[in-house]
Formats: sequence, structure tokens, C-alpha cells
Amino acid sequence: MAGQWTPRDHDELTAGWRLWLELGSSAWPRPDWDGTPDEAVRGLLELVKAGTTILADYLAAGGRDQADVAGLIASVHMAASWICELWRGDTAPLDGERLALLHSDLAGFAEHADSVRTLLAEGGGWASLTL
Repeated sequence: MAGQWTPRDHDELTAGWRLWLELGSSAWPRPDWDGTPDEAVRGLLELVKAGTTILADYLAAGGRDQADVAGLIASVHMAASWICELWRGDTAPLDGERLALLHSDLAGFAEHADSVRTLLAEGGGWASLTL
């Protein structure tokens, strides 16, 4: 994802910071993963909910729905939602082929999330915090 993000005000900066924090650990299954695709996308589902909350809080504080941070939240939502729709509710054991497909989907999201985190960190002035 190429581009630049420059927060217009404190509220947009705060929303960006919250999104940056949420994106830090949501792409991959947690250590307590039970091995099912349904559980593998739990973090993405929680991220979508968190993004919705961040955007609602930003808008309630007087933010614009056309603001760049709203677009970044929408991009994360779009990138995560199709993966969630595809794998949510799937509790069948993973064979090698399905595991490779799930990994590919999660890796694609992780790449998008890393790009968004980079934009947020550079625009928000906290790039030194990224690893």
C-alpha cells in the first residue's frame, strides 16, 4: 500500500493510534488456537469490531467520514471481512491443502495490515515504535 497519512487533528491522530495498536497482533492465530479455520480468524473478527468502534468514536468526536483514517479503517475491514466470511464457521480439520490456503489468506491480510501500520506510524510520528 503506497501513500501517506497526515492526521488533520488530535481526534484523527487518536483514531490512527488506536488502529495501529489493534493491527499489531490480529493477523495470526493466537497461541491457544484449536487448529480450526474458525478459530484462526477470531482475531480478524475482533479487529473488524474494533475498527467499527474506533470509527464510531472518531465520528462521534466530530470526525469526518471522508477522513483518511476512515479510509484506512475501511481498507482493513474490507481486507479482513472476506477472509472471515470464507473461513468463519469452518470447524473441519485442516489438511495440507486447506492449511496452505488459510495461511495464504492470513499472510495476505498481514501484509496489508503491515502496510497500514507503516502509514499510520509515519504519519502519526511514532515510526520509531515499529519493529
